[in-house]
Amino acid sequence: MDYWYTAKETYDSSYGMDGLSWAKYIEFSRLTQLVELVSLDGMLNETAFEPDRGDPGDWDFIITDDFYETGLFNSLDYVLEKVKEKSVFNLLTVIKEPFEPCEGIQISEFEFVGYELLDRDYSTSALSNCGGFDNTFSNSELNKFGLIDTFDKAFDIRNRLLINNPEEHHADCNVFGLWRHKEIGRLKNASR
Repeated sequence: MDYWYTAKETYDSSYGMDGLSWAKYIEFSRLTQLVELVSLDGMLNETAFEPDRGDPGDWDFIITDDFYETGLFNSLDYVLEKVKEKSVFNLLTVIKEPFEPCEGIQISEFEFVGYELLDRDYSTSALSNCGGFDNTFSNSELNKFGLIDTFDKAFDIRNRLLINNPEEHHADCNVFGLWRHKEIGRLKNASR
């Protein structure tokens, strides 16, 4: 399996003035169990840095899929260099379309946080940014980070999403396993 990396902005109750934006998001999403959203979604958890697309060297690290930039990178060192001035972010290790359960894979200094379902253009999470797909899964099936805990459930939900919603662009997803670094970028979240 290929491991990819990214750094994403955090999104939790400290976001926005007095957490107002977070409160509106929880109301919209109905994901009342969240303590923080840890997602590959480009709107809710923006990438914590912009690669220098004018530098041919940066393109050596940017993962693309057909016409899409994925927001993922093939080098942990590259991502760490890009966020060296930041103190708060989610440093993630990612596997796309894993062929075995990720919850049993140990990655030094990272903890497994769950599975993400991200649409094929790598922009929107079907789990946390589509208002829910009540005909396929309930919000209670997502963990405190807005992710799915188990391999079998992630693939089952992904398959049923497209069957139940064939005309919905965001229902055509890839499954990603996500691990978050336990210390780097966790300054404000040390108590979690």
